[in-house]
Parts: sequence; C-alpha cells; structure tokens
Amino acid sequence: MPADRLHVSALRKSFGANVVLRELDFALAPGEIHALVGSNGAGKSTFSKILAGLLPRAAGGLKLDGRDYRPVDRRAAHAAGVVMVLQELSVLPTLSVAENLFLGDLPARFGGLLDIRRLHERARAALDRVGLGTLDPDTPASALGVGHQQLIEIAAGLAQECRVLILDEPTAALTGAETETLFALLRDLRARDVSILYISHRLDEIAGLADRVSVLRDGRLVATRPARTTSHQELVELMAGAAAAAITAARAPTPGEPVLRLRDISAGHVVRSVSLEVRSGEIVGLGGLVGAGRTELLRAIFGADPLDGGSILLDADAAPFHPTSTRAAVQRGLAFIPEDRKHHGLFGPLSVVVNASIARLPTRGLVVIDRGDEAAAADRVIAALQVRCAGPEQPIVELSGGNQQKVVIGRWLGREVRVWLLDEPTRGVDVSARRGIHALLRERAEAGAALLVASSDYDELAALCDRVIVLSRGVVAGEFTAATLNPAAFTTAAFREFATAPFPNN
Repeated sequence: MPADRLHVSALRKSFGANVVLRELDFALAPGEIHALVGSNGAGKSTFSKILAGLLPRAAGGLKLDGRDYRPVDRRAAHAAGVVMVLQELSVLPTLSVAENLFLGDLPARFGGLLDIRRLHERARAALDRVGLGTLDPDTPASALGVGHQQLIEIAAGLAQECRVLILDEPTAALTGAETETLFALLRDLRARDVSILYISHRLDEIAGLADRVSVLRDGRLVATRPARTTSHQELVELMAGAAAAAITAARAPTPGEPVLRLRDISAGHVVRSVSLEVRSGEIVGLGGLVGAGRTELLRAIFGADPLDGGSILLDADAAPFHPTSTRAAVQRGLAFIPEDRKHHGLFGPLSVVVNASIARLPTRGLVVIDRGDEAAAADRVIAALQVRCAGPEQPIVELSGGNQQKVVIGRWLGREVRVWLLDEPTRGVDVSARRGIHALLRERAEAGAALLVASSDYDELAALCDRVIVLSRGVVAGEFTAATLNPAAFTTAAFREFATAPFPNN
C-alpha cells in the first residue's frame, strides 16, 4: 500500500497572468487530519478546488492511494471518494433541508417517485451527527441562518462515503459548542481511516485537532510541521514571510452623543423587545449563539427585513426612523456588511471595479456612471485594504474569500456613513487581513461613526469592541464593558434563554 492517501507533485495553476499555485508539492496520509493555513490569496481554496474537481490544473501530478487521480468535475471526485465542503454556501433556499442533504442521491421508490420516508430517515441520521437532531427535515433551507446552513453543508459532506474529506473554513459561522461537535465527528472519521484536509484561519483550532499543519505562501508550500508543537506565532510568521506586526493597542474611546438608538425592537420570529444604543465613536459588539437573532436585528435596522415593533432613532432626531427599504437606510447614512457575502454582498459575475465602487452610485434619479471616477474609487479600495487581485477588471468570483470580504467592506468608504452594521466582518479572513479590517473599523469610530458588530468569535468581540451586548433567543441577555467582559460571563449570558427551550430552526 502507498504511504500517502493523496500525493501532489509540482502542481501549477494560473488565472490569466496571475499565478496562484507554483510547483506545489503536498502529501496527505491515510487517517490523518492535515491542516492547511495561509494568508488570503495564498492559494488554499484554489488548491482544494482542484482536488475536488471544481477547477482544472495547469500542470502537475495527483495520485490517490498510489493511482493517477484526474477528476474532471465534482461528480468524478465524489466517485473517487474525494468530498469537499465549500466555504461559500451552496444550500438551495427553495428546497427542504432533507433535499439539500441528498440532492445528488435522492432515494426513489418503484417508478422513480421520491421515497419521502427513506429520505427523512437518512436526513435525521445525518442531522443528528452534527447536533441538529431536533431540526425538521422538511424545514425550508431559506428559514435557516448561515450557521445552520453551514452545518447542513457539513452534514451533507459527512453523509457520503469518502476517502478524503476537504473542509474549507468549516467553523467560520459556528458557535463553540457546534465546533466541538464537529471536531468529535472529525476525530471519529480519522479513526475510521478517512483522511481530512482542514483549511482554517482560526489558528487556535489547529493544535487541538490536526496531526500536521502545512503553510502556503504565494502559491508555494513553505513548511509542514507537527500541529501540536507549532506555535500560533510561528505559523503567523511562516504565513507572512516575516515576524507579524504587533497587535494594535487597545483604544481609549471617548464616545460622543448617541447616533443609533433602538427601543423595544421586534423583528421576524426571533428578535423580541431589543433596546440598545451606540454612540458616536463607539464600537458595540453583538454576541450570542447561532439563532440568537443577531443577523435578524441588523437586517431589520437596515430595512432588509420589516420591523414588527419598536422604534429606531438616529442622531438627535425626535421622530423615529422607519426603514422602509435598504435605499432609505443608505440615504440616512447607514451601511451594512452582510454575513453571507456570496448571496447578499457580491455581484459575482462582475469585476472588482464594479463591486468596489457600487455603493458610490446615487440612490435616486437617473444614474450616469463616470468610468474614471469608478476606477479611481476601486483603486482606493484596493490600496486601502491591500486587496490581492490580478487587476481591477478581474471578476470578483476569482478572488479568495478574504479578498472578496475586503471589497464588500471597502465599497462603503466612498460614502458618508454614520452607522456601520457589520455581520461577521472577518469571516474567512486571515490573521493579517483581520488586523487590517479591525484597524479600518477603529479608524471609522475615531472619525465619529457608530459601529454595531455581530460576531460569533468571542476573541474578536473582546479585542475590537468597547462594549458587548449578548443576545439569547432574541432578547438582550447581558451587556459588558471591556473591563467586565470575560468568557464565563459571556457564555452564561449566551445560553440564558436557550436553557429551557428547544433550539430554534434558524
């Protein structure tokens, strides 16, 4: 038997003149969890998509259990036993959870009719493996939040027989408890000789999960080390090519007058009587479990979803602001960074230029686009956030997830924004880029803006925010300053309303 489950030699891939993978060599052992890390644009997603049959290689060799492996598409990769769970969600919102789980392998009865009973049995078993055993398989996928959709993607991948499982940022939208459930599943798969390629920006996960860790930089494999004995700082230095810059010192904020005031806000079937305020120059965090109502609250403030009750006050206005549309919110100086950038933040087929400058367009009247102004705006975003791309005209779908996120955030720099609403602003972003985004958000606060930031990452909330408000089942369950915030109190508040009721479907 060959020593390697998967062996890669001299792999190359380019997008036009942009070389993404350069003579890449890699080995994955049988029954191994192998972590893959690197800065945004290092080539991780391109590499994994070639393995999964989603992209063709330009040159190089692939062997699976000692035999040539040349997947022409995703179906061919699955047939060979290579399964990938993508970072970008591919859940079909109009189908049920069960149908999404087994879309390529729906059980049929005699005559070709769908076997609903068997489908539900298989779906319940798959859901139970990822801690969603109470979720109705008939639930429309559109009713689920991003965290639960991520778990559905993972459940679908785990439901297939595979020799190699590739996971791209699987915990980006998961809570701590959900992450531990996933890790237990991966350890079980490792014990059953499944090889796992685990791509993550969360370096703290790697030592406790992976056997080895490899670092990509500029399309090359620069190091492979034992995961347990390689420090966080060493990985950062390998990714950056030099010692990483020191973490930005904590701010000493001097908040001004309230810019955003919420009074007894209710929205959808989650958010219930939420009251809070954010002052000029202040960064306020929103924490809580998946399903706590963070996303729903931000969408309601921005006019993406209707308000069912309560009022929103902006600046010193005595009259409430009723966000009848997202256009109305933009006109009042609100900006929104959505959690699901693929479906709600990007114009996929269009260029970096269009995606970076689109927020500058007038919200009323006839729009005549000044191409020179558009290009200049895009150049400023690319420079300010160090977006790695082949050029402004490159389709944004060809960028890494982290660079896409930089563009989604940077497009708002061309407007006068008083209130920033950010939902998981650094999801899928590497350590260096995360620091850059945090620095940008601090600059916005120091310039007088008010920022409301929802994140499932406790460390991000603790490092970035002046205050943190914790939601639990749609109500405010705790509020902390930088001095009073600690993991135990945060977790207690997050679970407060969930302790006595079933976990909601979204």
